[in-house]
Amino acid sequence: MTTVCFLWHMHQPFYKDLWSGEYKLPWTRLHALKDYAGMVQILADYPAIHQTFNLVPSMVAQIDEYASGTASDPFLDCALAPAEDLSDAQCNFVLKYFFQANLDRLISRYPRYRELYERQARKERFSAEDLRDLQILHLLVWFDEDLLASDRELIELIRKGRNFSLDDQAMVAGKQRESLSRVLPVYREFGARGQIEISTTPFYHPILPLICDSDLGAVSHPGLALPTRFAYPDDAREQLDRARAYIRDKLGVAPVGLWPSEGSVSDAALTLAAEAGFTWAASDNGVLARTLARDAGPEVSYRPFVWRQNGREMRMIFRDHYLSDLIGFEYSRMNASDAAGHFLDRIRHNAGGRECLVPIILDGENAWEWYEANGRPFLRELYRRISEDPTLEALTVAEALGKYEAEPLHTIFPGSWISANFNIWIGAEEDNQAWELLLAARRAYDETPDVPEAARKLAYEELLIAEGSDWNWWYGPEHGSDNRPEFDQLYRDHLVNVYRALGLVPPEALSRSILRLDQTGEIHETPQNPIHITLDGEITSYFEWMGAGRYRPDSRSGAMHGGAPPVWEMFYGCDGESVALRLDGLHAGVGVAIEFETGVVPAEIVVGRITELRVPLAGPRLRVHLSRNGLPAATLPAHGWIEVGECMALSKEKLALVDHLPQ
Repeated sequence: MTTVCFLWHMHQPFYKDLWSGEYKLPWTRLHALKDYAGMVQILADYPAIHQTFNLVPSMVAQIDEYASGTASDPFLDCALAPAEDLSDAQCNFVLKYFFQANLDRLISRYPRYRELYERQARKERFSAEDLRDLQILHLLVWFDEDLLASDRELIELIRKGRNFSLDDQAMVAGKQRESLSRVLPVYREFGARGQIEISTTPFYHPILPLICDSDLGAVSHPGLALPTRFAYPDDAREQLDRARAYIRDKLGVAPVGLWPSEGSVSDAALTLAAEAGFTWAASDNGVLARTLARDAGPEVSYRPFVWRQNGREMRMIFRDHYLSDLIGFEYSRMNASDAAGHFLDRIRHNAGGRECLVPIILDGENAWEWYEANGRPFLRELYRRISEDPTLEALTVAEALGKYEAEPLHTIFPGSWISANFNIWIGAEEDNQAWELLLAARRAYDETPDVPEAARKLAYEELLIAEGSDWNWWYGPEHGSDNRPEFDQLYRDHLVNVYRALGLVPPEALSRSILRLDQTGEIHETPQNPIHITLDGEITSYFEWMGAGRYRPDSRSGAMHGGAPPVWEMFYGCDGESVALRLDGLHAGVGVAIEFETGVVPAEIVVGRITELRVPLAGPRLRVHLSRNGLPAATLPAHGWIEVGECMALSKEKLALVDHLPQ
């Protein structure tokens, strides 16, 4: 029997400013609507599937406040206000932020939403009716998939499609409150009946090893530029103790399992976790490989281990990095049946018919908006196949650990699930500045003991929040977001609040943005003239690709960390009969398919110093699909289509110009 352990990590940053009481960003609320309850409720149809859900306490606290009606955010305020009463500033806010959703899977699912998206791209004026439709559609796309398919009022609203009323707006607001109030009871219900295990993470999601000693950054990456040493293991202990107590109080069970933030471990962090009452923890097989100084493929990592040091012990599992990332980043490009089949075939192949434990650990929310129907068809197909296969079972981590003997570990290499180091959170200029500002605030707290107890408590709470990993996720060169400036401001606000609570003047540095590096985003430039190429895999002349359209994928990942695109840049153009494409930096072994709206069209391809393709013109729009190892790897462009109709128009203009030149 092969045991599959799914651990879904549910996490959002702490968006609340404790000084003002305002939530600055909406993502906890929106994912609570779309993901958190539905990911558990789907298991009611598959009683044989047992799973572990890792709940970050600071996220649970936010959900609890939204459910009780004591939390709000500017996004919600703008979404629920009558469109006619929106101020100019609110209108601009709505038009800036209410299209922050997946274009293909969410926005384009609703024709009116896509229409408004395209009108905003053209900078057209919006009427009050347009704004109200946008307000409602912005909320509608974040509702749980099964609710959208079963609730009569929402079904009728979707059928209506546009020209929504104030009554419609009030109805959606009510549905949102009902949905938010159901989230935590669902976890209590499924936990009480034993189908799910609830594990947790340190309260505000800090990188525990770095809170214990930030110099560990240079252990996992020798030579890494480091900030002044930050070493506050008592803060790490507080984050652990408080997490376990909070989940016990809110959900009725004291968790014994720990997904350390970002799978980040060290000997010191595991010691603190064991002392806090946790009996198992999880990390990544990349960390296991560096611990054992050998490859940690399935024959090594498909088993539990037990870490023992100084009289403390912790049972451990190590995630299958490859399989977990297939769900997180790849399977959204496949149909549900093919994706589920490929996943289980890989598990059977890796297991080789032996009894083993397969740890699948990943983010339980951000991937789904890239999937058809929020990933529900894929999950249902996957759970059905596991339920029907007598050689497979899906157990909680605690259940699985009760079945298998653990192998000993006497130390653990300090690292995270990303490259078995801490480079995402420390080492870059922005990261290190954030650590310096945190250290200064922490020292100010230590040096200002004579303040009222309530004020000192508030200052310490803000420090714990600022120790969270989420702020440095967005600092440095690795990740991009339209909300990056807001994350930067919120981080600095938390530190400012430390000084305010202590009655001190905040340092002037906290009034300036930490952001220094330009964000490398998606670039799309349209063609300037017809393109005629020699198909030889070389840049035949300086003029060959001059004036071509240019598309560059975003080289930074967002909330999910998924690696670099399989191609650096694409150029394209048309000569009136065929389309020419050039792919720079195409990885070896990557397959290419050209799709017009009418279907995939065979292309001539030559690989040399560059990769050049020529395909017959088969319509006004195309996109390029890239695959790796037979699996979809990327689509260019990431959203929508390349408009080669523009190239056709340029070719016709050029021909007309030639016809009118004197002979």
